[in-house]
Amino acid sequence: MSNMVKSWHKQSMTASLRKQTRRKNESNHQRQSEFIDFELSKVSSPKGVSAFPDGENLTRWLASINGPEDTVYEGQHYTLSMEFGPNYPYSPPTVRFVSRCYHPNVDPRGTICLDILKEKWSPLLTVENLLVSIRSLLAEPNNESPLNSQAAQLWSNPTAFRTEMIRFQSTDGNN
Repeated sequence: MSNMVKSWHKQSMTASLRKQTRRKNESNHQRQSEFIDFELSKVSSPKGVSAFPDGENLTRWLASINGPEDTVYEGQHYTLSMEFGPNYPYSPPTVRFVSRCYHPNVDPRGTICLDILKEKWSPLLTVENLLVSIRSLLAEPNNESPLNSQAAQLWSNPTAFRTEMIRFQSTDGNN
C-alpha cells in the first residue's frame, strides 16, 4: 500500500472514530436527559418532598423536604441541591443540604451520610426514593456513623437537641 493510500486510510479511520465517539457521546447525553426527564415526571411530592431542575440545566436540581411530623424537625423546611453526573443513573447524584441542617448524619457543609448515596446506590432508585429516604433519615438517624458527633450525642435528649438545632440553623455557618 502506498504512503498516500495509508495516509488516506488513517485519516478516514480517524474521522470515522471521531464520528462514532461524537454519536456515542450525543447518545449518552440524550439518554441521560431522557432519564432525568422521566425522573422529573415521577416526583409528585405528596410525601413532603419535591424536586425540580434549577433553571435550564437538567443536571442540576433543587429539592425541598419538609421535616417529618412528630419529630424535632416538624415545621422545618429544607432545601437541597442535586447534581446528576455523566454516569447517572449508574452512579448516584451528589445530594447535599443547602439549608443548614443540624443532624447526626449531616455535616456543617450539608454533606449527607446515607448508604444509598454511596455503596448501596442502585440505578433503580428514583429521585423521589432518595428524597423520601433523606426525609426518613431526619426522623431516624444512624448514630453509629455520625458526621456530626455533637448532634449524635444530643439526639437522645429531644429538648436539648431541638434547642441546639434551632441555634445552629439560625447561624450563617461562619460562627
